[in-house]
Amino acid sequence: MFAPSPWLRPPAALFLVLPALALPIQAQDGDLAERLYRSGERAYGAKSYKEALETWAQLLQTSPRSEFAPQALLRLAHHQVDVERKPEAAMPFLDRLRAEYITTPEAAEGLLLRGSLLAARARRPGELRDAMGEFNRILDLFPKAPACAEARFRLGQAWRDQEQWGRALQFYTEAFRLHAGSDVAPRAMLETAEVLDRLGDLPGCLRMLQRLTAEAPRSPEAQEAAWRLAVKVKHRLQKAPLRNEGPWPAGRTKWLKTPILLATAPDGDLLLFQNDLDRAFKLHQNELVPQGPPAPGTRAFIAGPGGTVWLLSKNGLLREDAAAPQPLGSLTAISGAALDRWGGLWVADAKTPALTVFSGEGAPRTVASPTANALASLGGSGFVIAADADRKLLYLDGEGQPRVVVPYGKDLPAAFRSVTALATDGAGQVAALVDGGDFGEGVVVFGPDGAVLRHATFKALGISGRITSLALDRSGGVILCDRRNDLLIRLN
Repeated sequence: MFAPSPWLRPPAALFLVLPALALPIQAQDGDLAERLYRSGERAYGAKSYKEALETWAQLLQTSPRSEFAPQALLRLAHHQVDVERKPEAAMPFLDRLRAEYITTPEAAEGLLLRGSLLAARARRPGELRDAMGEFNRILDLFPKAPACAEARFRLGQAWRDQEQWGRALQFYTEAFRLHAGSDVAPRAMLETAEVLDRLGDLPGCLRMLQRLTAEAPRSPEAQEAAWRLAVKVKHRLQKAPLRNEGPWPAGRTKWLKTPILLATAPDGDLLLFQNDLDRAFKLHQNELVPQGPPAPGTRAFIAGPGGTVWLLSKNGLLREDAAAPQPLGSLTAISGAALDRWGGLWVADAKTPALTVFSGEGAPRTVASPTANALASLGGSGFVIAADADRKLLYLDGEGQPRVVVPYGKDLPAAFRSVTALATDGAGQVAALVDGGDFGEGVVVFGPDGAVLRHATFKALGISGRITSLALDRSGGVILCDRRNDLLIRLN
């Protein structure tokens, strides 16, 4: 059993002085404090927020030692986060709750909220220490509190984000074993399965996904587990030869206007960019739904937060929720883009021997890298890039450092020369649209360790067109974008 680092846990001496540090909760104007708290609750329930906040502030001023004072602080903090959407404004209330009322039951929930806000503020793995300290403090001081379930899950996430897979596995496992039946358990089981996969234990991963679908069949996580299970089995165990199913959706041909880019939305719908219309669309129930404003010259696009679409061109980054494009500096030959866990946008440029990261705060930073001709996300746990000059695929960790290097042509009957596009499915598979060399034009599907799972040339599949992009769907199929013939083709 792993013992967390000392900086994550308060020293034993702290427990001896906590009673002295905490403000004693006494019956001071108890009736008045309760009336003020209930009055604030009534106003809040009626959405008279100003009245409620003023009433709770008065309670804190007149009865700071009342048992209702920590409850008021917690409500004030939640209001700033849940209603005002101002997490920084919640911190003073949470700081006071932590400093003056650490012995109260409300302190556990306050520490959880404070830790969650600190984790959301982090932009790099090394910035998670303060958040982890709060989650560990909950386990130390309030071992039976309901907040412990979420605290264990959050610790698992923090270790996952630092790619400390063994430690992440420990906390995820504790979360679903010690808190069976809670809403945390299915989330922890889903994450456990993915960590097992990262550790190379595919049988363990598949068993965990099956267990999740059996024990929490109605949960959203069970639906997610079901498609991941099917896709992993199809690609990694069955490995059936790729078969051309023809135009997709079935029966629709010449119905697009020069599709050139494909991506997959979080809900599994296909996103495509049509060059003649200068616009992105979502294919939902076989109907095209426009996404965002026109964006001429788009070279890459991704599914952004909240179902939005982000489009990148030499004119900058255009988001649905932004009035004007965000400049991308000297990047004029954009070859790919992806978001990391922290909301940072990673951009590859075919003329720049580095990756550029735009975090929204301060100047963009560069990460040393070979020139990338294509870039895709590995489901929040890194990226994959194609470096044609080096004839290699590189699987990168969250910091952009190579963890797996796959030479072009490895485990194939012949080598290819270049990669036109990359796609991932969130379940560990990577698909590459390749061209040139003795292999010629075709598709190769790789596993999370870079092993070749499935491959086929377009000649063997009877495909003739100009294939410019591809995507992996939730049924394990490969969708191809044929610019010349204005259609989509599915391989199964």
